[in-house]
Amino acid sequence: MSEKQNNADTRPVTPDARGPWVIDTKDLARRAGSSRDVHRWVPVDTTLGVPDVIEVSQCAEFELDVLLESVVEGVLVTGTASAPTTGQCSRCLDPIDDEIQVEITELFAYPDSATEATTEEGEASRIVDGLIDLEPVVRDAVVLALPQVPLCTPECLGLCPDCGLKWADLEPGHAHEKIDPRWAALVEQFGELSPDETRPEGGSQ
Repeated sequence: MSEKQNNADTRPVTPDARGPWVIDTKDLARRAGSSRDVHRWVPVDTTLGVPDVIEVSQCAEFELDVLLESVVEGVLVTGTASAPTTGQCSRCLDPIDDEIQVEITELFAYPDSATEATTEEGEASRIVDGLIDLEPVVRDAVVLALPQVPLCTPECLGLCPDCGLKWADLEPGHAHEKIDPRWAALVEQFGELSPDETRPEGGSQ
C-alpha cells in the first residue's frame, strides 16, 4: 500500500454536523480566551454498561452541560454529562433506578497544533473542519464510572442464604434450625424431630 493510500486511511473522518454530540467551534475562531456554554439533551443510541447489572439504557437521554474555551492548542471542553441508570442490587437483587454524572475535561487539538503533531491517531481528541464530537469522550467516561458492584444502599444486608428473603424484611434474630445431617433422612420421612433428636450422637445431654 502506498504512503498516500495509508495516509488516506488514517485521516480523521469529519463528524456529521447534524449529530447531537457534534459541536461547531468555528465561532471561537482560535481566539484564545473566548468561550461558549453548551447545554443540550442528547439521546442514547446504544446501551452503555452491563445489561441486568447496571446500565444507561437505550432511549434514555444525556444532559450535557459544558464550557468550550479557546486555548492555544485547541478547544478545551469542561463540564458534566449526566443520565439515568437502571440495574439490580448485587446483594438483595432489588431493582435500582439512579443517575450517573461524569466530569469532562478534554482538549480537542487544532489540526496544525503541537499536540496534534506529537500524538498518534487516537491518543488525543482532534478538531476536524471546526467540529468536535463529544460522544467518545462521554461514553468512555461513563463506562469507567459505572459501579462494578451496584448497591441499592451502602448498608444493604443482602439475602438470607437459607430462605432467600431480604435481611431488611426479616425479624431481628431470624435464624434457621440446623439439623444434624445424620438425621436429615428421618426428618424428610417422619417430620420434625424433637430437640433431643437433633443432637449428634455422643453430644452433651
